[in-house]
Amino acid sequence: MKQNIAPGRKIICLNRKASFNYFFLETLEAGISLKGSEVKSLREGKGSIADSYAIDNNGELFLINSHIPLYRQSSYNNHNPKGERKLLLKRREINKLIGRINQEGLTIIPIKMYFFKGKVKIEIAVAKGKKVYDKRQVKKKRDWNRERARLLSRNNK
Repeated sequence: MKQNIAPGRKIICLNRKASFNYFFLETLEAGISLKGSEVKSLREGKGSIADSYAIDNNGELFLINSHIPLYRQSSYNNHNPKGERKLLLKRREINKLIGRINQEGLTIIPIKMYFFKGKVKIEIAVAKGKKVYDKRQVKKKRDWNRERARLLSRNNK
């Protein structure tokens, strides 16, 4: 599956399970506060946001449980691989997001992390968790589309 990538963007990592486990209500782009060794490690194409989420801490948003491995060439100045990372947004956006996550069942999850004009950006979504029957319905629809494509390709030959 080919992604539509805008010029100047280099995708570092994706959260592939996010669209299966959540309904996205709103998406937006945020900056992320990183140390030098974290950025260098991300430039090597390493990093994971698979099980991460954002929380509110004293009116600021922090990304929890994202993994950026240690940069081998960095010495004493290395970073914590599973540490909290501050999300950089405007005050109005932060207040709006905090208000939405205080509603029942809503959370903020990262969808993808990428470089944009040399800066690390992260696309986050306000999401509502899917129930088991929603996941079954998505899987059934995906299987049917796959089977339909097979049947159509056989008929065209």
